[in-house]
Amino acid sequence: MGYVTTHVLDTAQGCPGKGIKIDLYCVVNGERRFLKTVTTNDDGRCDRPILDGAELQEGEYELEFHAGAYFASRGDRVKEPAFLNVIPLRFGVNDATQHYHVPLLLSPYAYSTYRGS
Repeated sequence: MGYVTTHVLDTAQGCPGKGIKIDLYCVVNGERRFLKTVTTNDDGRCDRPILDGAELQEGEYELEFHAGAYFASRGDRVKEPAFLNVIPLRFGVNDATQHYHVPLLLSPYAYSTYRGS
């Protein structure tokens, strides 16, 4: 069975993005349906897969990373409103038996992602 994981790296500080709230949605016909909220651990990862086994179906999903709250909690001097507050990453699952790793490389003014392994 397949599963979905993530990993957040704070590239501005050179450390894991710990304590970041992530909301997960499935997207059907352009409409989002909330599934769950997870939080990254001290290594910037979630303790368990975000979706696992029968939870993972083919289709579109969206992760919302609450970056603004993360930077505020670190005491970073980010002017309000934060340039990057909530970062949505929409991705497709076309084979529910595979591992989909969706990492986020993050700084207060930029981010990138890719399909990890």
